[in-house]
Amino acid sequence: MTIANSKKPIGISGLAAYVPPYRVWLEDWCEWTGNHWPKIREIVGRSFRVRGPEQSVYTLAATAVLRLIEQYDVDASRVKFLGLGTESSSDNSAGAIIVKGMVDHALEARGKEPISRSCEVPEFKHACLGGVYGMKGAIRHLALDGAGSQAIVVCADIAEYARGSSGEPTQGAGAVAMLLEEDPRLAVVDLVGSGSASDYRHMDFRKPMSRFCGQDRSESHQVQDFPVFNGKYSTTCYIDETLHALNDMYEKRGLHPIEYLRSLGTVFMHRPYRRMPETGWAVSYLFALATGNGEDRAELASYCYDAGVEPATVVDEMRGRPAVAALAHPEKLNLEAYPLTMAALRAFRASRHYRREILDKLAAGSDTMLDLGNLYTAALPAWLAAGFEQALDEDSLSAGDEVLTLGYGSGDAAEVIPFYMADGWREATGRIGFADAMSLTFDLDKEQYAALHDGRAVAGLDYVPRNEFVIDRVGESDDRHFNDLGIEYYRYVG
Repeated sequence: MTIANSKKPIGISGLAAYVPPYRVWLEDWCEWTGNHWPKIREIVGRSFRVRGPEQSVYTLAATAVLRLIEQYDVDASRVKFLGLGTESSSDNSAGAIIVKGMVDHALEARGKEPISRSCEVPEFKHACLGGVYGMKGAIRHLALDGAGSQAIVVCADIAEYARGSSGEPTQGAGAVAMLLEEDPRLAVVDLVGSGSASDYRHMDFRKPMSRFCGQDRSESHQVQDFPVFNGKYSTTCYIDETLHALNDMYEKRGLHPIEYLRSLGTVFMHRPYRRMPETGWAVSYLFALATGNGEDRAELASYCYDAGVEPATVVDEMRGRPAVAALAHPEKLNLEAYPLTMAALRAFRASRHYRREILDKLAAGSDTMLDLGNLYTAALPAWLAAGFEQALDEDSLSAGDEVLTLGYGSGDAAEVIPFYMADGWREATGRIGFADAMSLTFDLDKEQYAALHDGRAVAGLDYVPRNEFVIDRVGESDDRHFNDLGIEYYRYVG
């Protein structure tokens, strides 16, 4: 028996995005809701996008995939793996095959070959980590039975929260498609050197189907997909799982934590809002200091003294194994798993080292991300796209440079994966077009936002879709001879 496999490097050759044009400025939102704009600007960002009345997660995903194929001159017949990473799917049976069907139809209408008939079409679901799992699945496919072919993974989501909830300013919508192949042109993905972590956390961020019961869809086909979440507890889970995934990578690669973190120039992490990756990376840095030499431990001690906590007690806390899942209780949700470390973090933020070791490493593309909101599975690849474009403009990356990525999915799991910039990264980055995808905007007023959010008819939307997929209609037949109740039909608007 022979097993075909690839010994060539595998990774990403291209990225393409679709972002809905409907935008809410957070400064306006603060005025509508009575929230404090300086605080929202500092913690969350500047604006977020809202899906349109004729859009679903499948139209977002298909538009991004078609753009990827066109922008990188992909021969779609070579694509043998099309993965969809999402937590916003509205069909509990089909997934990526819906996207494939839409893209095939558009390609054939243009006289082009469709995606290969022998293409695998899995959907990956694990909160915001589904896209990263999809990417790993595609790379494993290309390394084994799919050697010599190409793969596309599209990350698409619609992040919605109830109006008036703490999550409302962190909403967003969009999709990013990735082209993966052997000898990649953009970045080699090092799965062998990656780190993984997972642990069940009960109520970190969940979407039980019971939320859909009783929803009024008389004015719109949209289903409101509001999650069950607890903000403080979710932050605790994010930090803890980031630490565990990094530790797994350190052990696999035999790395000295603080030396490695300092050696990195560019880091991309899952970004539900502005402050979260900054906090996750900063806590990781403090933990790494605790494993360093005398000078490193002295730096940690300085932050501890500034915070009024004993360094030895903080190190003991770091070496412990807090039962984070035990905090999933009404009386404990506001407790910290690492309270002393978080006190030291507040002092670290005021230090001269914070910008160099934290903000500068997270800088590439971060300004662009202030106008996206949370894209769930698409948040990390969107940041990659924005960051690579900024690096191209500033000439701040070189072939062979290591870029560290960290994906996270509530519920709770994390993946930390090293990327290495490919020789052709500049040409490949030049085709991403992320800034162009962001440029088309329609600013919503208070009434338009409320109507779009609630799935009601919207007045005054004069945006006309172009070069994108839309929902044409939704099936209503429940006849025993023909049943298409609730099934979406799509069309491409050229």
